[in-house]
Amino acid sequence: MLDVDIPGFGRIEATCLVSDFTGTLSRDGALLAGVADLFDRLAGLLEIHVLTFDTFGTAKEALGDLPCAVSVLSGIKGAEQKRDLVVDLGRDRVIAIGNGANDRLMLESARLGIAVIEAEGGSSEAVAAADIVARDIVSALELLLNPRRLIATLRR
Repeated sequence: MLDVDIPGFGRIEATCLVSDFTGTLSRDGALLAGVADLFDRLAGLLEIHVLTFDTFGTAKEALGDLPCAVSVLSGIKGAEQKRDLVVDLGRDRVIAIGNGANDRLMLESARLGIAVIEAEGGSSEAVAAADIVARDIVSALELLLNPRRLIATLRR
């Protein structure tokens, strides 16, 4: 569990990390450098779930050896499907990371939402729904391993 009390923001007692894959953990379908190591390190703190429409068809292979559950979504209600998983896991115990327009509801619903801006960009909807905007996925995941960074960013 990640447990951190942030003055003015409140306590985060997270047990789950929910992340998008395409554009968040990957570039053009390839897992970004540093993600595998950080997932291994975070697995001791958080149960990791990856949700994706798998635009490039590579998510299950790219994440196959990592300590995470991978769900490939389909249909037209992607934002709702992502939000529903956050709610099912217990929204007050979830940290969500994403970059796309279909990530906005999960970022908004989670106790802590982090938008990342990688090579594929970040939608203005995701950025507006997030509590934090990180310049890349490695920086976002490192925030969770260094909770004082969360305090420095979110303190009110």
